[in-house]
Amino acid sequence: MASPAPTPTAPRLLKALIVSSVGVAASHLVLSDTLYLSFAAQASATLGSGPGYSSGQAFTSALVNTFLLMPLVLWIGMRITGERKVGPMVLVGVVGWVVAVGNGIDAIDDRPGAILPLESLALVVGVTALASLIRRTRARS
Repeated sequence: MASPAPTPTAPRLLKALIVSSVGVAASHLVLSDTLYLSFAAQASATLGSGPGYSSGQAFTSALVNTFLLMPLVLWIGMRITGERKVGPMVLVGVVGWVVAVGNGIDAIDDRPGAILPLESLALVVGVTALASLIRRTRARS
């Protein structure tokens, strides 16, 4: 059975931009909400009654959850839109997200409700979408 024809470049790039934007937004939401739990844990510990978890656990949970969510959203989103061969996009998206969070975590860890720098978020979306254009082709024998 012959594989379906690949999607042209422009529609695939548009789908990737939309899915990347959703992935970054969802991952940022999970990150900021879970970091808010870290602030709550710190406040509770200061007042003498902890919620049963430490602020360090909440911080680690925030990072783990956001790093797990990004590849799932990218992969599922592109598969729902009918795209195949999305591995390079997912890999680039996850690495970009890890770098963006690593460079901007201080900006959102210091105060609740803050967001990562918009330039880094836009860069992650753009680079991830461009990575969707990388497709491996099978060697035909």
